[in-house]
Amino acid sequence: MTALPAPTSTPAPTPRPLTVGFDLDMTLIDSRPGIHAAYRALSAETGVAIDADLAVTRLGPPLDEELAHWFPADRIAEMGDRYREIYPAHAIAPTLLMAGAREAVAAVQALGGRAIVVTAKHEPNAKLHLAHLGVEPDAVIGWLWAEAKAEALREHGASVYVGDHTGDVRGARTAGALSVAVPTGPCDEEELRAAGAEVVLPDLLAFPEWLRSYVATTT
Repeated sequence: MTALPAPTSTPAPTPRPLTVGFDLDMTLIDSRPGIHAAYRALSAETGVAIDADLAVTRLGPPLDEELAHWFPADRIAEMGDRYREIYPAHAIAPTLLMAGAREAVAAVQALGGRAIVVTAKHEPNAKLHLAHLGVEPDAVIGWLWAEAKAEALREHGASVYVGDHTGDVRGARTAGALSVAVPTGPCDEEELRAAGAEVVLPDLLAFPEWLRSYVATTT
């Protein structure tokens, strides 16, 4: 009688390391003072009136959407390039760290995870902000807004994405990541929940404790 082959066991899949994505403007950094200064400089240089006070109340969407309020369509690309050129000289130094931001990134890394920043901001300028403020994520990916943020979140295997805008919520949900929101930008808690945020924290000061609880219940 021919012996049957011994059954083979399928090795358990290796669990993916924890990866948490963070938005930048009004999530990790309060860039309003710097962006205000950059718009004022662009206005002075071009002679075009830009209401910088108004512009900084609607941070989140790509730069071109804001410039469209002040410049004709055929000048937006040119003005976007110029804004990004003058941005480091005017916007880096005045920008502030949001409360709990450094601790939030460190909390991910303390658990053996990777903290990445996914932002609509010009990537070199995003990196300048983080270096100036002493925040050290594992990766920074720029030029992605709303649903497009899912590209980077999927590529890096992020299971959580933290942001302050309904666009961030859409990006997280498109990527299949848990949407954690903080009402520290232009969107309040009601708007964030209506957009589909599964967790809303008052600010990033509450993030490390939430993260430890989340990891304990999902591993």
